[in-house]
Amino acid sequence: MLKLENIFKTFNPGTINEKRALSGLSLHLEPGDFVTVIGGNGAGKSTMLNAIAGVWAVDEGRIELDGRDITALPEYKRAGLIGRVFQDPMMGTAPNMQLEENLALALRRGQKRGLRWGVTREERVSYHEVLKTLGLGLEDRMTAKVGLLSGGQRQAVTLLMASLRKPKLLLLDEHTAALDPATAAKVLELSDKIVEDNKLTTLMITHNMTDAIRHGNRLIMMDKGRIILDVKGEEKRHLSRQELVDKFAALSGTAIESDEMLLSK
Repeated sequence: MLKLENIFKTFNPGTINEKRALSGLSLHLEPGDFVTVIGGNGAGKSTMLNAIAGVWAVDEGRIELDGRDITALPEYKRAGLIGRVFQDPMMGTAPNMQLEENLALALRRGQKRGLRWGVTREERVSYHEVLKTLGLGLEDRMTAKVGLLSGGQRQAVTLLMASLRKPKLLLLDEHTAALDPATAAKVLELSDKIVEDNKLTTLMITHNMTDAIRHGNRLIMMDKGRIILDVKGEEKRHLSRQELVDKFAALSGTAIESDEMLLSK
């Protein structure tokens, strides 16, 4: 479903601020894979997601999605293929627009806009039903402005918006890092449900090693712009947090004491 082949990306080349972010990164995802991604500061996790989403062009390499070469495809043309949820609950939605209007925008992602009425009656019924599945009572607040929702509610809505058109790939960029533990757990539960129900191929960056082990069917660890560990199946399911800490220390040459040292910047 997704192929990254020998990807290189350097920021500010030839200057004192030169930074090699990706160093020959290669990664293949099968349809339906739910891959969690961990790594230390500057490991290249968010750079990888931005490269996939088309935020910036890569220096070398090839990106293929569902058999299509998208390496040179601009970000706006990838919007119909890729759904993304960011760390900041304020991103990914239009806060001054109503909940149902945000869902209508998501439904039309990647399509040409016309002069038809913004939200049809049939769509309103559909949005009511899909919001009901979140279990947050948002189906009764469809005309509320999204900016008035709590952080957890907004992330739940953003998840729904990102998956409404069943994208080829869903990118979750530390989407629970800004939430309190209880809310983060709820959003992760919703993430699992949405991914499973829609059979979405997913990449999820997390700073929490326990979450990386608990969620998804595959785990990759990054360091210095490359993948240093790739585990799945029974091996992943039987991993402990301490084993993951030890593997990170052994493979990266860096000792860590807590999950906070795996925070993405």
